[in-house]
Amino acid sequence: MNEVKQTAAEASHHLYPLISDLGLILMTAAVAILLFKKIKQPLVLGYLIAGFLAGPYFTLFPSVQDKHNVEVWAEIGVIILLFTLGLEFSFKKLMKVGGTASVTASVQIVSMVFLGYWAGQFMGWSSMDSIFLGAILSMSSTTIILRAFDELGVKGQKFAGIVFGALIVEDIVAILMMVLLSTIAVSQQFSGMELVESVLKLVFFLILWFVGGIFFIPTLLKKAKNLLSDETLLIVSLALCLMMVILATMAGFSPALGAFIMGSIIAETTKAERIEHLVKPVKDLFGAVFFVSVGMLINPDTLVEYAWPVIIITLLTIFGKTISSTIGALISGQPLKQSVQTGMSLAQIGEFSFIIATLGMTLGVTSNFLYPIIVAVSAISTFTTPFMIKLSIPAYNKLVKILPDKFIKGIESYSSSSQTIKATSNWVLFVRASIIQIIIHSVLIIALILLSSRVLLPMVNGSQWANVAIATATLLCIAPFLYALALRQVATKALSDLKAENKFRAPIRIVNLIRILFGVFFIGFLLNSFFSSLIAFGAVVVFVFVYMAFPKRLQLFYERIESRFIQNFNDRENQEATNSKHELSPWDAHMTTFEIDADLNIVGKPLHELKLREKIGVNIAAIKRGSFTINVPSRNEQLFPNDILYIIGTDRQIDKFKVYVNQSKVTVPENDAETVLKNFELKNENFIGKTIRESQLREKTNGLVVGIERDGQRMMNPESHVILEKNDIIWIVGDKKRMNLITLNTN
Repeated sequence: MNEVKQTAAEASHHLYPLISDLGLILMTAAVAILLFKKIKQPLVLGYLIAGFLAGPYFTLFPSVQDKHNVEVWAEIGVIILLFTLGLEFSFKKLMKVGGTASVTASVQIVSMVFLGYWAGQFMGWSSMDSIFLGAILSMSSTTIILRAFDELGVKGQKFAGIVFGALIVEDIVAILMMVLLSTIAVSQQFSGMELVESVLKLVFFLILWFVGGIFFIPTLLKKAKNLLSDETLLIVSLALCLMMVILATMAGFSPALGAFIMGSIIAETTKAERIEHLVKPVKDLFGAVFFVSVGMLINPDTLVEYAWPVIIITLLTIFGKTISSTIGALISGQPLKQSVQTGMSLAQIGEFSFIIATLGMTLGVTSNFLYPIIVAVSAISTFTTPFMIKLSIPAYNKLVKILPDKFIKGIESYSSSSQTIKATSNWVLFVRASIIQIIIHSVLIIALILLSSRVLLPMVNGSQWANVAIATATLLCIAPFLYALALRQVATKALSDLKAENKFRAPIRIVNLIRILFGVFFIGFLLNSFFSSLIAFGAVVVFVFVYMAFPKRLQLFYERIESRFIQNFNDRENQEATNSKHELSPWDAHMTTFEIDADLNIVGKPLHELKLREKIGVNIAAIKRGSFTINVPSRNEQLFPNDILYIIGTDRQIDKFKVYVNQSKVTVPENDAETVLKNFELKNENFIGKTIRESQLREKTNGLVVGIERDGQRMMNPESHVILEKNDIIWIVGDKKRMNLITLNTN
């Protein structure tokens, strides 16, 4: 009995510091964030200051007793934070980011990694500290930027779309950096082969997890939809998150990577928004603990000692990221105004920077002074972000006055020419599709073979018949993917066009032969794992003949698998069916949405009576009404409550429209496959010399001509009597299918 009481007393003794420390953290955080909410500052800064007050370097308040417990809570916080970032990420968004955001982010990341490393070396830091500093400075803060955009009301402006796209690219690059930095830290050397192996390993598992996750997880959620209350859905989603954390750790990656991957998989399901809503309180709790734990590491003595490095790195962050992001946007073909706005919006560091700094500390490869320096730089750049965004327009106006006219015209000309649509050749489409086919199915086949040979085979203790049974079962499992890898046609339209044009016949045969050889190699690789080389070779020959004789069943089975994957992948998009944001460079015009409230004075009026184009200069590209969309509405179309208008205009025109309809909320649309905004370079003789009315472009595209560029001059909303000339760049909003049928840029 006494032993039981003693055990209970020990348990309560161990429990007490955990509860008291968590209570101290949350109480301090609550006071800090209430204060920061009152003064309208980012809550992240409140958490950092709360951590400093609860930490060991501030003695006026009670301090945390057991730092190890806080570290465990903080690790959970990182996992939940990365999971929710994954929910907002979505691989489909990455594919839709486009060249502008990709180039902008890439130039900024490469520049800041180099500048950060150079700055570290200049200050006499070690190579590892310098490498981590470069990686830390290359990441911007999604949380801080979103908050600043909301407060300043610029979320619907054109440059905001570029910024959001760049942040998506930065998220995936940050994950890659974490893997590479872990490899460098463990090996303590910069071996090119080790880095290549790490990248290949990451790509292998990313493809495997993503394809497998999209195939199974949406299906699981749909099958169990009647059982998924808020409580069960929260438990299931967190269970899936932690399952992927375990798999990532077993594969040699960080737990944060697994959480991010699972979040990005769930982001493709129809339950994503509901899960994101349910997980938010959990994220807020553990995220607060994480940022408070970061603040606990702030040592005032260290900051005083390293005051100059803090100043240098802060200036490098603000000006380096501004200049590099601006240059990246210019290279991608954006006008000077949007480029400057983009650059000055990305001039800070945030969440991923803390996570990368935490990785360095966890691995024990970075110096103790690096973390508090990064926290100080983040705090300063967080304060400056709203002011940088506000000053972007004055900075642009100043640049226009300072820079030579020749330079400004050169930027405009480059921006204009870079937006001209360039067709991708059929050969490139065929090769690209073949490479994707080979990579994805090779990953799936290798994963199944390794599962059989390294997990199932050791269980049978060398039994020959068991080997035959496992090898046969594995062959049956990989057979559909072998068919897709070796025999299934890809890019069928491009391939038929190439055959009709009698082009690239020999290269096409070579590509198809390579695919077949890959299939034969994987069969041999599997059989060699179970049998001797001679038996494996004979079995390969027999299997190939059998395989070629029964392609129909394999084809049908594979198509069922592919159909399930595609359906799961597009479920969320099909359910939402919202329009995408399209850019109209080199003008400021872009597409955004407005929802019509019942009490607005424009309700019930036809479009021709409102005269929005004449009064404000905006065009209505589409009206979404309930479950259907009216593309390019006629002038007699009336507006009804809860209609969603898809508006094309410049930032200033959209602001005027917002005032006109008394609409306070501007949102950026997500995606739509019907109404699109495209530009064409006019070379077709059938249209040259005709007016816009005579060309019947409206009737042929079910759309509107919203802009023409001619010899560097731009005409927004041209009248119907304007005559079309050769080499005009014509911008049309209209039906996607119809616009794909017209040929303005060919004779």
